[in-house]
Amino acid sequence: MKKMIAILGSPRKNGNAAQMLDIAVKKAETQNYDVKFINLYEKNIAFCTGCMKCKESGRCVINDDIQDIRQQLIDCDLVVISSPTYFANVSAPVKNMFDRLVGAVMDDNKSSIPKPKLSPKQNYILLTTCNTPVPFNKLGGQSTGCLKAMKEFFHISGMKCKGKVVFAGTRNKNQLPDKIKLKIESLIQ
Repeated sequence: MKKMIAILGSPRKNGNAAQMLDIAVKKAETQNYDVKFINLYEKNIAFCTGCMKCKESGRCVINDDIQDIRQQLIDCDLVVISSPTYFANVSAPVKNMFDRLVGAVMDDNKSSIPKPKLSPKQNYILLTTCNTPVPFNKLGGQSTGCLKAMKEFFHISGMKCKGKVVFAGTRNKNQLPDKIKLKIESLIQ
């Protein structure tokens, strides 16, 4: 059975980012994925101390929920991550998770150029919401900044991008448009 990790990086359990991830989860379940859901706002993940011991062992020395997330990331076939756009970037818990997983996804001990530790057979899908309306979400770098931050982490890990979906202009909107739902569903195979 294929394994998928669904990572929510939003404080709103029923907000637009959560709804986008829920569409992906439901579709994945119909495609025989074993789905593990992670709400980063409910996890105990300390801040990175910059000790870089993870680069030696591949495992962070801080013992908290990142260890379980690390193992799920190593074992998965697909990661779907959903973060709201905060100042042209990901939410703080998503960034914190990325910082803490650096030793799990890249190896730069033997070379000045980092080498990926994960496989291009593993895939990822990026989902984001953004209050800034179209086309200003792209022109101003808002949603594109968020996507860039997520893509950088997964790219350096060696995983392959299956796609990305942006729901822009979300202010006072609490339901996903059908075109957003269909685009998310089309990425899950």
